[in-house]
Amino acid sequence: MTLTVLEDLIAALRCLPGVGPKSAQRMAYHLLQHDRAGAARLASALASALENLRHCQRCNTFAVTEICERCASPHRDARLLCVVETPVDLARMEEAMAYTGLYYVLMGRLSPLEGMGPKELGLEKLLRRALDGTVEEVVLATNYTNEGEATAHYLAAQLIARGLRVSRLARGVPVGGELEFVDAGTLAQAFRERRAIS
Repeated sequence: MTLTVLEDLIAALRCLPGVGPKSAQRMAYHLLQHDRAGAARLASALASALENLRHCQRCNTFAVTEICERCASPHRDARLLCVVETPVDLARMEEAMAYTGLYYVLMGRLSPLEGMGPKELGLEKLLRRALDGTVEEVVLATNYTNEGEATAHYLAAQLIARGLRVSRLARGVPVGGELEFVDAGTLAQAFRERRAIS
């Protein structure tokens, strides 16, 4: 019985990204041996999150209420809608403190190999949100992976066909980066997206 309980804990920890069998085993033993209070806090926080968090009806991120605080804020520019793949991407955008509009979180990206098409991703909900009569520009901030690019391309076609202005986050040389250490693809993209200095 003890082994089964321990094996269940290790198997449960393996659901976390980047956690293999050895890491899960180390985490389980650490929590049980050295930080039982931390384990209880983790279990309680996870149970509370599962019970209380839902998707915001407007932006689809996690929220305690039907409409999240960001969507309910009168200080956000409702004419701008930034589309991101995950809540983590939304948090990163907010940390940059350069965007004051609203968001829509896809909770994934188009990936036919993983069975994620437009229907599975719920893109109809995004289209309804973008066509609410207030949104004037949709900023596509999906990742620059093959799937993120395919998602941005698909969304751009759908949104432009419905008369919305669509933009895409630029990519290029990172702030503080030295050309010597920038990969050729990034450097080429930065050159293509260069702008005039006024």
